[in-house]
Amino acid sequence: MAKKLLKTLLIILGVILLIAAAFILWLSITEFKPGDVTDIKIENNSQVSDISPFAGQEITVVSWNIGYAGLGKGSDFFMDGGTNVASADQDTVSASLLGIYKTLYSDESPASIFMLQEVDKDSSRTYGKDESDVLGIHNSTYALNYSCKFVPYPVPPIGRVNSGLLTTTIYDIDSAERISLPCPFDWPVSMANLKRCLLVSYLPISGSTSKLVIVNLHLEAYDDGEGKIAQTKQLREFIQSEYEKGNYVIAGGDFNQIFPGGLDKYPNTHKDLWEPGIISEDIMPEGWTLAYDLETPSCRLLNQPYDPSDAENTQYYSIDGFILSPNVELISVKTLDEGFVYSDHNPVKLQVKLLDE
Repeated sequence: MAKKLLKTLLIILGVILLIAAAFILWLSITEFKPGDVTDIKIENNSQVSDISPFAGQEITVVSWNIGYAGLGKGSDFFMDGGTNVASADQDTVSASLLGIYKTLYSDESPASIFMLQEVDKDSSRTYGKDESDVLGIHNSTYALNYSCKFVPYPVPPIGRVNSGLLTTTIYDIDSAERISLPCPFDWPVSMANLKRCLLVSYLPISGSTSKLVIVNLHLEAYDDGEGKIAQTKQLREFIQSEYEKGNYVIAGGDFNQIFPGGLDKYPNTHKDLWEPGIISEDIMPEGWTLAYDLETPSCRLLNQPYDPSDAENTQYYSIDGFILSPNVELISVKTLDEGFVYSDHNPVKLQVKLLDE
């Protein structure tokens, strides 16, 4: 009897191990493995408006990590010290996506270039919605930085994920590229983790052979710090190379690093939970401008649903902003206080002028 029971247990264990091995093999075969540089399709969705900066035209840019319309005011997240994996139900995702759309495209806050991060496309956590289609109302480019057939952790698991960066603009886009950034995770963790990138869109300028280079980014979040450093180094080298070609460069998004003075404004009192890196002035090549606003936090910790009256447990950060090449003049930068209603980030609005060649 004992031998029969042992044999049965061994068979069950063998089946479990076989299934686990098959699952790991499937994840390995289907792993998202983008090239170093990949051409990106341009969706021409709106009438083209010319960039004519040398007549005094101002360019307004909005960057916003929209948290896939699933990390609004009622959400927490397990990676930040919360408990939830799927942080919003289907109706909440739909309502947040509509709120994000209205916030971006309202007449009260017009912009000509939008740089969005964490935009989902057929993910389990956002119930299959194509957020890039909903939000990419102008001429648009989209690059995946997280794509996995099934993320198996935690319990319950995250499931299918397709998410990335979206740039949409009223201006023409000549070409676009996805440039891979260093991945700090080794196999097997890398199979179900993000593959960070730069989404680079090249916009023609009327009367000039130079381009306006829009670099949409979302740097590493949950690493030991080395990933952020390596990715920031590659970002610096890339934007400098584009400027040396005679182009104008605006790089922006979610740096997952606190801007100078950010810790003085929003001291980190939750170091036992998620902690962003620290960005320094030397991220920029000489003569460049780091554009950010500390008056309003650009991000909150997802350790609990948003409750600004609970000061003890509410942690803010300033980690979203821009880097401008020397031939781009900063007019203003402001973090828009949307109260974290639709996302765990607030949008950041930038106004610039391109300097005459």
